[in-house]
Amino acid sequence: MSKNIAWLTATPIAHRGLHDSNREVWENTLSAFRRAIDGGFAIECDLQYASDGVPVVFHDDDMERLCKIRGDVRQRTSAELALLSVGGTADRVPTLKQLLDLTAGRVPLVLELKGRKDDDDGFAASVLEVLEGYEGPVALMSFDVWLLKDLKELDAPYPVGLTAEGTRPEEFFAHDEAMHLGLDFISYAYEHLPNSFVTAQRQRGIPVITWTVRNDTGASHSYAHADQITFEGFDPRATATA
Repeated sequence: MSKNIAWLTATPIAHRGLHDSNREVWENTLSAFRRAIDGGFAIECDLQYASDGVPVVFHDDDMERLCKIRGDVRQRTSAELALLSVGGTADRVPTLKQLLDLTAGRVPLVLELKGRKDDDDGFAASVLEVLEGYEGPVALMSFDVWLLKDLKELDAPYPVGLTAEGTRPEEFFAHDEAMHLGLDFISYAYEHLPNSFVTAQRQRGIPVITWTVRNDTGASHSYAHADQITFEGFDPRATATA
């Protein structure tokens, strides 16, 4: 691990921003990100690759759950997505650039690239292009090893991490193979801790954050076996300082 990323574990990370479980403030919206910034939390969010080559902030492949319209998010341009209401609110699907402009380095960003095998040409490069010149702590991560490989081959000047889950030996083997890319951190499903893979990586000095913690019990479990949490649906600050 070559990068100083102590900031990654310094504060709890708001999962898809500080939303309210999509009642009034919806996930991965500028409103949710503003709330996280106001609360002093780091922000985790998801990046998809719009059809015009622009990284946008959106989790699902299909738009129905979040925008009440069927269709593949990757088949829309960023301009078309900017017209779609998220959850019937005034929020629209934001671009990565809009998130960066809003955050302006005030809190850390943990960006997860949502990949698709054989359909990600240019995705990693487009994210790095948008990030160029941004002044603020940023980390990049993905479940998808091909995207992690792309980021490393492009010499991404940001920490790059593996998003992962699982409890079976064959899963640990695959995760260990991914770490041979020279990754800087791990984001692991907290329900699957402790396990031998994560324990060994922490012993190597690799920071581990967890996902997605939704109560104090989960937070306490995470802090026993990892370094920081990605959370939603509760205020973790009391647990973090206990």
